[in-house]
Parts: sequence; structure tokens; C-alpha cells
Amino acid sequence: MSSRTDSSCIAFDGDRRVASGDLRAVARAAKELLNRKTDASVLVFDVSTGGPIDIDFRGSLHDVLARLSRPETAAVDEEAAPPARRGPGRPRLGVVAREVTLLPRHWDWLALQPGGASVAIRKLVEAARRSSGDKDRGRLAQEATYRFVSAIAGDKPHYEEAIRALFAADAARFDKLIAGWPADIRDHALVLAGRAFQRQA
Repeated sequence: MSSRTDSSCIAFDGDRRVASGDLRAVARAAKELLNRKTDASVLVFDVSTGGPIDIDFRGSLHDVLARLSRPETAAVDEEAAPPARRGPGRPRLGVVAREVTLLPRHWDWLALQPGGASVAIRKLVEAARRSSGDKDRGRLAQEATYRFVSAIAGDKPHYEEAIRALFAADAARFDKLIAGWPADIRDHALVLAGRAFQRQA
């Protein structure tokens, strides 16, 4: 699993893009800007999800980067923590047990499948992932575009119409509606929307 600091992100000061790349590089550029320009209004976004990333810019650059390196949840002293109970599943193989709620007829059908319920459910999930991969990627890109645009362009002309065009998968209308937006915001929105519309932006 990649660390938080490996995230690919992009930072804006108002309507202007100030940096993009891994989180540490972007945080460094944003902090340097804030040190030079006290009235800067920096927003940092995760490129893959479109969501904002909250960075604590208080203190020195060293302080900011040190906070990024810490895990998001406090580490628990292993000696003080009670030993973890072993539950069902095979954690070493990446198999994790969780609760699934089904109707009795579903359980009856699963009980008749070769390998049992777990094998049958895994096969069904893999088949669904293969058949709906493009659709899922398009939906996630649509949501990423919406998160980014909502956070940074809610006051821009034709914002609501652009959101409707995004969710209607009307690429030409979306492009036309955001054409007058500030260039850096428009260009990043087009990159994100390009994935939603299954095209090269």
C-alpha cells in the first residue's frame, strides 16, 4: 500500500495552479508560496479522486513536511494493546471476513455451489468487476470531476449547467460551458472529465 505522501495531487491559489506532483512536493511549493504571499488561498486536491486534501501549513516547512510523514491515525503501543483476536478468513492471503446480508433463497443457492458460498461469491464479484470495469471507471471519474469542480468552481459561470452536462455524459456541452473559466481550473476539469467521458482530454 502506498503511503499518503505518494499521492499525486495538484494545488491552486485561487484560480491559478501552483504545483502538481507527489504530496510532499506540492506541500513544499504551497508552503513556499504562503510564506511569500500571506493572502494566498491554497487548495490542494487528490488527482485521482478530485477530493480536497487537508494540509496543516502552520509552522515551518520542516513542520509541514514532518506532519505529512506521520500516519493519519496514532500508532498504538503494541505492548499496551491487547492481542488481536483471530477471526475468520485468511489474512495472510488477503482474505478478509466481513458480514454479508442475503435472503434465504440466496443462501440456499450458494450452499449448492462447488467450493461453497465464499468461492461462489468471489467468482461472482470477479465476473461483475470484469463486465462493468469501464462503466465503474467512468462513474468514478465523473465523481472526481464533480468533487473538484464543486470545491473550486462553484462560483463560476454556468457551473450548475456544467454539472448537469457532466452527469448527462454530454462532453461537447460540458466543454462549451466551462470554456470561459480560468485556464488552469478549466484545463484540470477537462483532464478529469476526459476520463468520465472515456476520451483523451
